[in-house]
Formats: sequence, structure tokens, C-alpha cells
Amino acid sequence: MKDRIVEALTYDDVLLVPQYSDIESRSEVELTMDLGRGVELGVPIVSSPMDTITEVRMAVEMDKNKMAGVIHRYNTPNHQAELVRRAVSSGATNIGGAVGITGDFQERAGLLVDSGANILCLDVAHGQHSLMRDALKILREKFPDIHLMAGNVATREGFDMLAEWGADSVRCNIGGGSICTTRVQTGHGVPGLHTIMDCARSQYAGDVKIIADGGIRNSGDIVKAIGAGADVVMVGSLLSGTVETPGDVIHSGERVTKVYRGMASTDAQNDWRGRVSSIEGVATTVPFAGPVRRVLRDLEAGLRSGLSYSGARTIHELQVKAQFIRQTHAGQSESGAHIREKG
Repeated sequence: MKDRIVEALTYDDVLLVPQYSDIESRSEVELTMDLGRGVELGVPIVSSPMDTITEVRMAVEMDKNKMAGVIHRYNTPNHQAELVRRAVSSGATNIGGAVGITGDFQERAGLLVDSGANILCLDVAHGQHSLMRDALKILREKFPDIHLMAGNVATREGFDMLAEWGADSVRCNIGGGSICTTRVQTGHGVPGLHTIMDCARSQYAGDVKIIADGGIRNSGDIVKAIGAGADVVMVGSLLSGTVETPGDVIHSGERVTKVYRGMASTDAQNDWRGRVSSIEGVATTVPFAGPVRRVLRDLEAGLRSGLSYSGARTIHELQVKAQFIRQTHAGQSESGAHIREKG
């Protein structure tokens, strides 16, 4: 055991300090992010490759809103390729497809690229692994012009490894998702903001993009993640329950919901591989949230506003100018809505 235990912070622990701004309109804020290898986003938000978040409708709507969707891999290679094909035929240009790092991942990747995917997401819970190294090297050689997104990692060391192995972007965070129980089940993980700040110190940061994945609960967290060094955020729970997510709308009396589940939950594992190994997620229902475009519009508006409070017109400028302070528990309480109850 190390002699010194490092203190690590997450999004609730900090605030960005407002700074002088001469931005007269939020429309002056430029959110474009070039991910490399021909992938450019107008808004740096990507939907998570979960089977209750991203299939055709979500991928198409994300693209319409200048973002990107990553279609999940919890199906057969041919079925996933068909989902990508349908999204492309609906006009989507930035389409991601998730693959694993063992088994059929090479076949699956080939079918996805042939169907029009321009992003391959090597999607595993613990990306700092020898199997990830082998898979990245194989796919980098096989698809030199395709954007390779890989993860997840929790440290700069992990980020460096995936960068050296050929990743164009790295999903950074382990165990901080809304329905992920990895930290509880395994005792491993790093608070999300600390992970982003650590990875942002990498010599590869900038060239290899940092994707903040997990623990993002509102547009303020997106602003904090980007201010800390993330280039893009990946979201799941923020999009859950919307019309465009897979699954039926469930009516129970006056309550209207949709299913949302972690891919390491018992339900998800039984559905996609017929057995359960380690349970590191939960399944639940969430309130029906209507069209996802409303959510995406609000997130973009919050992000634009957030940059303006730091007087930043671009993502890079926010990363340079961002000033964080740590807030107390009382400060956290004050930061939320705290209207006095009457009666």
C-alpha cells in the first residue's frame, strides 16, 4: 500500500469561477470539435453505445444536431451493420459502431465500416488491458482512415497506453456512470473530474482526444469536464427515456416510463449473452422524456452559456482560461435549488 493517499475530486466538488466576458450573444460561442480522420462535430457530445440508448433513431437525431451516436454491439454483427446502414441511408454522416476486443470484433468492425460507420468504438469496461493493445493494433492496421475510439481508462497512464497503441480518442472514466456499480463491486475507480484532469496532462492530449464518459448529469457537468481538459463528453442517462431510445414506452396507470439499464446489469447480460459473469450495473425504468431534440437543445444552450461565463468563445479557450475552486458541502447545497418551503 502506498504511504500517501491522493485526494481526488469529482464534478460536485468544484465550480468554475465566472470571468470577464465581452460575448454579446451565445451564438458567438463556437463548439466545433475536430476529432481527426474526417470526423468533426458541431457540438462535442456523443451518445453512449448502450442497448437502451443508441440505435438508428438516436444516431440519426444526434447527427442532425451536429453530434454523433455510437450504435451498441449487443446484437449480431450483421444486425448491428444493418442498423448502421439504416442510419446512413437516413442521412447521418457521423456514425459510430461499437466492437469488443475479442471474438468476432474483426468481422464486426469490417461489416460496420462497409456499412458506412466512420467511427469504431472499442468498447470494454477496463481498457488498460493487453487485449485492447492487440485489438487496437489490428484495427489500426486494417482501417488506417477510420477514427478509433477506445476505453475506458481512469488514469493518465491508461490514456497514454491507448494513445500509443493507436487510439484517436479515449473514453476516460471507470465506474462513475448513473447505473454502473463497478466501484462498489470491485473497489476500483477514480472520481470523474480527477480522471479528466489527470489525462489532460498527458503528452498525447490534444492530438488524442479525451472523452469524458460517466458521471455527467447536466450541462454544468459538461462545462466542467471540458474546462478540465475533455474534448468531448459521452452521455447515456441524460438521453434515457426519450422517444429515440430503443424499447417500448411503458404505461402503468398515470406513470409513463422506458427501460434504462447498464450493460453489466443482470438483465442486459442475460439478454445479450445468455449468462451473467460479474454484475457491475443495474436495470431500471426512467420517466418518459419526449423527443431527444429538446434534451440536446438544452445541453447545447447550457454549454454555450457556460463558456460565456468564463469569457471563452471556443472549447480550447475555455480549457486555457478555466479557473476551478473547491466548494464545501454547504456550498454544494447552496449551488442547487433550495427554495424555502412554505406552510
